[in-house]
Amino acid sequence: MFNTVSRSMTWGGRKLTLETGKVARQADGCIMASYGETVVMAAVTYAKSPNTELDFFPLTVHYQEKYYASGKIPGGFFKREARPSEMATLTARLIDRPVRPLFPNGFRNPVDVICTVLSHDKENDPDIVAMIASSAALMISGVPFQGPIAAARVGFADGKYILCPKIEEIEDLAGGSDHRLDLVVAGTRDAVMMVESEAVELTETEMLGAVEYGHKQMQTVIDMIEDLALEAGKPKFDHAVPDRSVVRQAVAKAAGDAMQKAYAIEDKTERNEAISQAKFRIRQGIDEDTDDSELGTVIKELESDILRNNILNHGRRVDGRGLEDVRPIACEVGILPRAHGSALFTRGETQALVVTTLGTGEDEQIVDSLTANTRQNFLLHYNFPPYSVGETGRLGPPGRREIGHGKLAWRALKAVMPDGDTFPYTIRIVSEITESNGSSSMATVCGSSLSMMSASVPLKAPVAGVAMGLILNDDGKYAVLTDILGTEDHLGDMDFKVAGTETGITSLQMDIKVAGITSEIMADALESARKGRLHILGEMARVLSTAGEMSVHAPRIVSMKIPVDKIREVIGSGGKVIREITETSGAKIDINDEGIIKFASPDGQALEAARRMVNDIVAEPEVGKIYRGKVVRIMDFGAFVNIVGKRDGLLHISRMANHRVGHPSDMLEEGQMVNVRLDRIDDRGKMQLTMKSIDQAESAAG
Repeated sequence: MFNTVSRSMTWGGRKLTLETGKVARQADGCIMASYGETVVMAAVTYAKSPNTELDFFPLTVHYQEKYYASGKIPGGFFKREARPSEMATLTARLIDRPVRPLFPNGFRNPVDVICTVLSHDKENDPDIVAMIASSAALMISGVPFQGPIAAARVGFADGKYILCPKIEEIEDLAGGSDHRLDLVVAGTRDAVMMVESEAVELTETEMLGAVEYGHKQMQTVIDMIEDLALEAGKPKFDHAVPDRSVVRQAVAKAAGDAMQKAYAIEDKTERNEAISQAKFRIRQGIDEDTDDSELGTVIKELESDILRNNILNHGRRVDGRGLEDVRPIACEVGILPRAHGSALFTRGETQALVVTTLGTGEDEQIVDSLTANTRQNFLLHYNFPPYSVGETGRLGPPGRREIGHGKLAWRALKAVMPDGDTFPYTIRIVSEITESNGSSSMATVCGSSLSMMSASVPLKAPVAGVAMGLILNDDGKYAVLTDILGTEDHLGDMDFKVAGTETGITSLQMDIKVAGITSEIMADALESARKGRLHILGEMARVLSTAGEMSVHAPRIVSMKIPVDKIREVIGSGGKVIREITETSGAKIDINDEGIIKFASPDGQALEAARRMVNDIVAEPEVGKIYRGKVVRIMDFGAFVNIVGKRDGLLHISRMANHRVGHPSDMLEEGQMVNVRLDRIDDRGKMQLTMKSIDQAESAAG
């Protein structure tokens, strides 16, 4: 019934298996990939005719996490998987980025890649399995995919690289673990296509070594995919690259000189206006029957040729800078009066307004994932409104690009965040991109460092980021560009983002639009990025000294530890006691299972009041100590005085004074505050108090 084909190998100490022919047989290609006990299915389908209305390749990648994969039922009211999680969106981008450049020029047939996590062993991250499965499914589907690619996760600990470290080994790089790197690299047999990483201040040499190590280790996976495709692959779809030579000649004749002159204008607004006029002249001079998408492609090729020629042959960039020059930088901090921390970072025509808000444990984000429910106390959100590029458009929920850029900045800063004991706050950063002309994600990194320091967050070191570009011709001649513009990103061959401290790299992200780059090019890019990063850090340092004290509007947090067996007393039945403390003191209170209590409030008196009330509940009475207590009941034989929490002690009439007292009411009344000493605690735990030889005017010690 099934014509099953499979291949297996041991990779990174675990068994990797690719199988096809049993499941989803109506898809053009389907692979069941397993690694350990993690299983991902990748299904590929493609249209057999092009969408001629599009001027781009319509590739869509979906990554679905099914909760049954780890034996869980989704939370929420509907109890089924809904919109993709942040991690699912990021993984879909991981798959898309290295495979998209490997489709032939001019291919416009819609292609779907759908990856579904069917089983998760909570040790092996499904993202690498999904990337490998997608590559194999594309290879056997018949779609004209110029792969295969493979992917590998690389860790780094004790000076050694680790292939496919387990989730628990790298889930908290900056939390005291020996591991300093979580890197995903994808590539073909000959070159690297994509890199995504989080690191703890690695040197450029260490980072390059990790990329090279991962690329070397993935070669056996590429061998296995090719071997599987030889037996199970369908014939390749016949796609002929369209001949656009006639259209190219017509475009060049119509406005080639005008386009060349437009790209000599350094000001963005003036240049864009000149480019628009040149495009209008082209469309006026071209046969009206020319396909719009084909014309758009040729115009883009003309622009790319002009930009490349100016850079490679004349060393001249669009805005007149040298290849390693960073645009002018302006930094301001504390610009919003009510925010806990704020900064405005401007680099050329890219600008980020970044705001930091400090919260308590109640503000932590609960993340429901396949592995476990976790809590995050560091959040970073990135927004890219249409006005930032001078356009109109609709505002809506964050898209894949916004989620990806925000996560990149989050990774870049994670390594320098203070630990919870040092700074027990939930930190939320929001980056509003107010202007954009290249590398707004790196502006977010710089602005976030400034904003957090404005909020008095004790970062281990400031972090800056810079985006690098690449122009590469067919002869192998290349130029690496520092701090790329939007045009250089759009028409160039690489988007290479590096963030880090003065000491080392904390994040690296690389996307390639050609069939990969060599280690030589990557080494040059890393070195140029290091110089650019140090320059930006120097500019940021000029304003860091102006960051003041923590905002008066930010909560102050103090903590104390109580015995675990006292937690119930502090919380009370149904939370009654802790609610009463919160309402009376005005402070927020958070208590965990280990007995650590955090008090938060902008008001120092509220903090002290809450802490004193909790201490009264958990404190153990000490014999011989003087307490300030409240008379709660008067009897014929004495009075009961509340001294510790809800605990009362007996003050016998004979112990009220050095002289004889006729009746307790002669000296005391209910509600009166008195100083008493705890004389003894009997076998039943009853407390005996005295007022003899105690000055009632003195300040009580308790």
